[in-house]
Amino acid sequence: MLLPVEPGPSVVVCNTCRHSAEVREDEDGRRGGAVLAEAMRAAQAADPALQGVAVQEMPCLFACQRHCTVAIRAPGKLGYVLGDFAPDAEAARAILEYAVRHAASEEGQVPYREWPQGVKGHFITRTPPEGYLGT
Repeated sequence: MLLPVEPGPSVVVCNTCRHSAEVREDEDGRRGGAVLAEAMRAAQAADPALQGVAVQEMPCLFACQRHCTVAIRAPGKLGYVLGDFAPDAEAARAILEYAVRHAASEEGQVPYREWPQGVKGHFITRTPPEGYLGT
């Protein structure tokens, strides 16, 4: 079932992702993806510059081998799936910083020199927006 959301820049967090390859849930029974989404919202609450990107959650992005997976998207822009994150404040901030730059870019391409260190090495796929192909 699809749930309608407001169009606009967003980070979709897989809220059923594991904490790591070895650990599925924390001591409170929370999955890593749900913890990462909470950390992202806390980062946004602490820094208004990160609030222009919606944090959305859905179960399973089908990248189970790459735990704590997120999809970064915005209308008319290239989208990206990233994974292998620890569900912590550092990862949350890096993801949101990249997503803000992505939203501000013309087509969804952020120059490598502007990538936060915390997202480097975490990219899994790049997806074209509907009606377009990347060049």
